[in-house]
Amino acid sequence: MTGDFPARLVSVRQGPGERVRRCEDVIVTTTALARARAGDGEAFRELTDPYRRELQLHCYRILGSVQDAEDTLQETLLAAWRGLGRFEERASVRTWLYKIATNRCLNALRDTGRRPATAAGYQWSVPPTEPTRRTEPLWLQPYPDALLDDLPDAAPGPEARYETRESLALAFVAGLQRLPPRQRAVLVLRDVLGYPAAQAADMLAVSEVSVNSALQRARAMLAAQRPAADRDTAPAPRSARERELTSRFADAFEAADTDRLMALLTEDALLTMPPEPLEYQGRATIAEFFHSRPWWGARVARLVPTRANNQPAFGYYRAAPRAPGAHAHSLVVLTLAADKVCAITRFGDINLFPHFGLPRALPH
Repeated sequence: MTGDFPARLVSVRQGPGERVRRCEDVIVTTTALARARAGDGEAFRELTDPYRRELQLHCYRILGSVQDAEDTLQETLLAAWRGLGRFEERASVRTWLYKIATNRCLNALRDTGRRPATAAGYQWSVPPTEPTRRTEPLWLQPYPDALLDDLPDAAPGPEARYETRESLALAFVAGLQRLPPRQRAVLVLRDVLGYPAAQAADMLAVSEVSVNSALQRARAMLAAQRPAADRDTAPAPRSARERELTSRFADAFEAADTDRLMALLTEDALLTMPPEPLEYQGRATIAEFFHSRPWWGARVARLVPTRANNQPAFGYYRAAPRAPGAHAHSLVVLTLAADKVCAITRFGDINLFPHFGLPRALPH
């Protein structure tokens, strides 16, 4: 985004009309800032509203929770309102807001009361089959695509290593959650947003050497954790090819047709259920898990399409015996590779359904 770099450098790459608009933006921002400092709430919203969506997404990447991201965004805006008098204008309003948001996220991660120490302890009616491996509980939620619709159409800074789509992916955000908080924040500031090391160091109140060291460790850990699936071969989001694959998945799942379902998975497909510390990898292991579920084969599942993290997803509803309709059970997010599903991630928190515009129940 151009707002973080010197105006005269930006102007060199812009045409005359763009330079005029840039000057007008500076004048508007300066005027709004003066009014906001005088206590004008509407002027403050004029300053901050253009960045709300991207700040919320920033908080989500660091915290891994759409609910925590909403809370932290509100704390950020409140802190910015109260701190307007201390804003020295050495950086853009956007960078100043990112600095506040990043440090609020780190405070939230230090507050153990906002995160479960262990897995939520899903109450299985029948114990699941033995997983491929057990991991540390992962605090992670999916991010509704509806919150991405209003994101500004702008590129990250020149030092960013990840494209926007890649940095939204559920696997990427899951990998971030396994990093120590400071490394997580540094990697997002440097490799996702593209801030220079000196600017990231200023935002975190640490040395540039400390930032570079944390970034090196974070890159190594993230590279070791991320799955090997080639997302470049995945169908384009919302494409006919993606819809065809996900429709076949939904049909097979609702029919409890294990053979059809397994045929849609890659050989090393992964089934996870955050925050449960269970991972099932491979078609045979995943098939065994589904067959162990007492409801599998009863054809009680209904899947309603939605989207999360720029990926296909479903609201999963399950009908109860002799009861009308079907009730919310979980959210299922698919990760695609070529014309297959390489990961199924299930989230059992039905409080997420309203974030995706999904009802708590479906009619009969």
